[in-house]
Amino acid sequence: MADLKVSSETPTINDHENDIEGEKTRRDLDLEQAFAEDYPDGGLRAWLVVGGTVASTFSTFGYVNAWGSFQSYYEKTVLADSDASKIAWIGSVQYALILLPGLLTGRMFDLGHFKLPNFFASIILILATFLVAECTKYWHFLLCQGFVIGLSCGVIFGPTMGVVGHWFKRRRATALGITACGSSVGGTIFPIIGSKLIPLVGFPWTMRIIGFILIVTCGFSNLAMSRRLPPKNVKGGLFNFAAFKNAQYSVYAAGSFVAFLGLYTVLTYIDVSATHYGVSPDISFYLLSIANFSSGFGRVITGLVADRTGAVNYIAPMTVIAGILTYAWPFAHSFGAMVVIAILYGFSSGAYVSSFLLPLFEMGEIADIGRRTGMVMSVAALGAVAGPPISGAINSATGGYNAVGYYAGSMIMLAVVLMLITRQLALGRLVGKY
Repeated sequence: MADLKVSSETPTINDHENDIEGEKTRRDLDLEQAFAEDYPDGGLRAWLVVGGTVASTFSTFGYVNAWGSFQSYYEKTVLADSDASKIAWIGSVQYALILLPGLLTGRMFDLGHFKLPNFFASIILILATFLVAECTKYWHFLLCQGFVIGLSCGVIFGPTMGVVGHWFKRRRATALGITACGSSVGGTIFPIIGSKLIPLVGFPWTMRIIGFILIVTCGFSNLAMSRRLPPKNVKGGLFNFAAFKNAQYSVYAAGSFVAFLGLYTVLTYIDVSATHYGVSPDISFYLLSIANFSSGFGRVITGLVADRTGAVNYIAPMTVIAGILTYAWPFAHSFGAMVVIAILYGFSSGAYVSSFLLPLFEMGEIADIGRRTGMVMSVAALGAVAGPPISGAINSATGGYNAVGYYAGSMIMLAVVLMLITRQLALGRLVGKY
């Protein structure tokens, strides 16, 4: 009888399975509670994270946004035997690869893998910058500056928006607007560094100095940025095709692709076009810095306004202005006229570039934000890699920039139409916050 009593109290396989199931249920409830709780939306730690994201965008998008000054320098010196369209492929690869890895890094971020990829990509970015100083042939620059720097910047930049989303909700647009300022500051400073230092210390040492700057900024971003919410394995795998069954997500992704077919044309060619129209190279390089500096104000204001009006309600009209200015740019033949174009274009285009991912936060749960933004960034990357070379080919075929402006401006306008269709699909009416 004693033996039977002991046997009856021995745990069974069903009991063990029930315990596992209960533990899983409790863990899922804990995750749901973590994602549902109030966001800090401020405080020292949250703003320190934003400071880290500013340093991150400075080192990545800011660095890549300075490509126009490299394009101009390479056309006149070390790559003078290559045509503009061929050289533009280096910058286009950068533009594409800063977006394309978002598919992988976004998914990794959702699963909790952030610190190590960010750290190793930072090291590769710095080493590649030092290697550019030793480049002498086209394929050297394409490999080091195009592929390696572009890919490492993409791994760093990809999760940045997700990090901000972990710490901010009500003031998310403001935080993202401040984050995007880092790219404007970088895009302003790096061209000036290049133009001032190359005559003094030469191109190789200029690149080394940029490398030392990146050691500081990447180091700070690695220390300051961190996740807040627990990792969550949302169903769907690396590329969630089911997301494209949502019409508003699919249309918005298509709009992002079309937008990047046109958006980087002015930033890539405004310096070169200025010298084409007789502006001195000693001052033409300032145009890119002016555009990026003005973009910083556009990005901050977008963040402040979008929290109140909705992202698309603000960035759509601002992107229309960017499209109109793209049409007007080839007809600005004096330095003064080009400065006006640079200021207004930088301000208006900054609204889209800084906030085009913001509507995606409302298209699903925050636990899946890394993958959701990563997929759109990967689609946008295809536009970024094709846009500037297409513009360069049009320039080579026509011998001028008028047709280039018509092409790029039309792509930007089409992107606005797709944004407005997305808004209509989401709201089902003409008036409303979105």
